[in-house]
Amino acid sequence: MQFFDTHAHIGLINEDPIEQLIIVQEAKQENVTGIVSISNNLPDFFKIYDNLKTETHVFHSIGVSPSEVSHPGLDWQIKIEDGTKLDRIVSIGEIGLDYYHKFGNRDAQIELFIKQLEMAERFKLPVIIHNREAGTDVLDILREKLPSRGGVLHCYSEDYEYAQKALELNLYVSLAGNVTYRNARNLHETAKNIPIERMLIETESPFMVPSFYRGKRNKPSYIIETARFIAELKGMPLEELTEILYANSLKFFGLD
Repeated sequence: MQFFDTHAHIGLINEDPIEQLIIVQEAKQENVTGIVSISNNLPDFFKIYDNLKTETHVFHSIGVSPSEVSHPGLDWQIKIEDGTKLDRIVSIGEIGLDYYHKFGNRDAQIELFIKQLEMAERFKLPVIIHNREAGTDVLDILREKLPSRGGVLHCYSEDYEYAQKALELNLYVSLAGNVTYRNARNLHETAKNIPIERMLIETESPFMVPSFYRGKRNKPSYIIETARFIAELKGMPLEELTEILYANSLKFFGLD
């Protein structure tokens, strides 16, 4: 079996460059042969990219998350454009809206989101979408601005009804370790019912640790527990599920 962690904040698991290398190498030994490294801001992106540039199973997404809306940097658009020219850049993200934390103001978040969706179309890259308590606005914007390469709703937290609306667009749904939580009934229903061909999985490291590892900091090597839980929900062999999810990841990021 091979696993593809489509969303891991390597720099937040550990700031030490040597520890970051150990984390991704350990994951590879556990058959996590694909990882997409996510950075919320551009300085961290370039620092982590440089540190992991020899790890060919680690791919990278570049973008400015809503948490940085008040300070993206004067030349942030130029830096994203420069970053997309590097090797193993597979997406723009994470980008989106977060009304829970009230970063900046809503208009500024929406403007930042739309500009990066337009950049993704220009660079012919898919997008990794952050949505927290902003589901209506996210879908409304994506109906108009989703790039041709599509996108993924990462660390999905909405209900099945919302997933059905999202799947009318060129979107995937990515499930993280929170799907394993006993009280996450909305996620259980979603995992059971959405077409597996539109599903991805992720760790969202160091957050959303699967319940099997509760109390620890999440990391890519833990993704097998999320896959195992989803396989049980869908009533299918783990090997079959992981084969499909891996193929989905390659297709979504244009790696096949």
